[in-house]
This record gives sequence, structure tokens and C-alpha cells, in this order.
Amino acid sequence: MKTLARLPALLVSMSILCAPAFADPVQDVEGATQQWITAFNRKNAQEIVALYAPDAVFFGTSSGVLRDKPELVWDYFKGIADLGDSKIETAEHRVQVFGNVAVNTGYYTRSSTQNGKVVKNPARFTFVYQLREGRWMIVTHHSSALP
Repeated sequence: MKTLARLPALLVSMSILCAPAFADPVQDVEGATQQWITAFNRKNAQEIVALYAPDAVFFGTSSGVLRDKPELVWDYFKGIADLGDSKIETAEHRVQVFGNVAVNTGYYTRSSTQNGKVVKNPARFTFVYQLREGRWMIVTHHSSALP
């Protein structure tokens, strides 16, 4: 009888432990964006490209090419290791979640040392994510320098 009395508590505990990984989609999208920033800061093109869905569309800050195939996204990031100490930090941004689609829009700054001086290049970004097979994938990414 004692076991049956504990059953409701056990079921609640199990439901908490088995809760989906996406209990807070805003934080999950923040985490997906941070994965992109971390991969960029480590200069790991492979990790960056893996965050994009195969059908993603991308406009990069330093290119006028609309990149809509994985090989075109790869082409943009393949030389990232040559960026030296270049780092990106996010600033003010907003996450909006619409079911299995989310948008993260805001500002980031790329900083690097050039001729002994720190140069900052502020930019705007929009990442559009779609939840695919339990993972927030980038389906659209637009980045542009601040005017």
C-alpha cells in the first residue's frame, strides 16, 4: 500500500525528469545563438555551418551574395581561421517564439586588433530558427553593418 501512496509523487518526479529539452524556448534560442557566437569566436567554420539547416538562406555582413545552399554558407565561413583575434559579442537583442519558429534580432559587434589598435565593427543581425528534430536550426540569417 505504501508504494501506491507514493505513486503520484513518483509520476510527478518522472514527468519533471522526462520534460522536453525545450521547456523554455526563449532560452533555447538564446543558447542556439550563443553556439553560433562561440563557434565564430573559436574560428570553427565546420561548427558554424552545422548550425544552419540545409535549406537555410544567409546574407553575410561582408558579402552581397544570397547564400541558399550549404556549400555557399561554407564558402562564406571557410576562411574564418584567417580572421586572427576577431571576436563577436552580442548586445541588445530580442527573441520572439512562434511555435516551432523563432526569431532573434539585435546587435552584435565584431572586434579585432589591427595595427595594434582594437577596431570594432558593430552590426545588426536577424537569426530565424526552426525547431527540427529537437534542435533549433538557423533557417534564415541576415547580418549587416550599422549605417
